[in-house]
Amino acid sequence: MKQRSEAELLRVFIGESDKYHGRPLYEVVVEEARRYGLAGATVLRGTLGFGANSRIHTAKILRLSEDLPMVVEIVDQPERIAAFLPELDALIEEGLVTLERVQVIAYRHSHTE
Repeated sequence: MKQRSEAELLRVFIGESDKYHGRPLYEVVVEEARRYGLAGATVLRGTLGFGANSRIHTAKILRLSEDLPMVVEIVDQPERIAAFLPELDALIEEGLVTLERVQVIAYRHSHTE
């Protein structure tokens, strides 16, 4: 991606305990995004949230949850995100997927071999 460009932000809201063939779903999503050559992905772990079933998931000490909210964020060019969506759809059984336009201000990396 070039600097100062239009892009899309793909967000995947899932639970920490969600699995895909026995593996954490958030890890599989990131690995598939990398395999597709997308610009990058980040996993964020929530401390509190609820989804479609309205059950509260929290990290509070007195109410331990093994299913905290997880958000996978992926930013890339719209056509690259569009190509990835069918793969993502095959991975996600339940959760929320959103897409929005963003403006990339800078995207830099070091040139290591």
